[in-house]
Amino acid sequence: MAAVENTPVNKNFLSPLNFKFFLKRAPHVNFFVTKANIPSLRLPTNEIPTIFNRIPNPIAHIDYGMFEISFQVDEDLNNYMELHNWIRGLGFPEKFEEYAAIKNKSQISGEGLTSDLGLIILNSTKTPNFQFTFRDAFPVYLSDVVFDTTLQDVQYLTATAQFQYTLYDVTVPD
Repeated sequence: MAAVENTPVNKNFLSPLNFKFFLKRAPHVNFFVTKANIPSLRLPTNEIPTIFNRIPNPIAHIDYGMFEISFQVDEDLNNYMELHNWIRGLGFPEKFEEYAAIKNKSQISGEGLTSDLGLIILNSTKTPNFQFTFRDAFPVYLSDVVFDTTLQDVQYLTATAQFQYTLYDVTVPD
């Protein structure tokens, strides 16, 4: 095989700036997302012992990494409170009614216990190249928001949220 045949068609690198995030359940978060990740994927193995060595064998269940976003907190705390109230409702810290209020809402509307979320990866011309859809996602972590009067310049507040999900699909938009 000649070296010319190994040359990739697209020689552009993937830019960390070219993405869009969407979460139907928390629309105020979407606009302010500054970071997102494509989670890790791990296929556990077990080893089959033989006389000479151990042979790795894949186990059927995939371990998905955590999906994480960072976002700028808006001054009315709309985006922070969307995630805060969702986590609080899932955990029903005071009464079962908080959980029931979320459980009784439609999954289709995106207001139920879980919601699909998506990450669209854009190419160098800012057109969608890949779409990652995370099924049945829900927040499991919301970071603290730190106020600090000792800063020399204004550094707007950010928060981080982590999501668990069933699995994710990767599609190529038409």
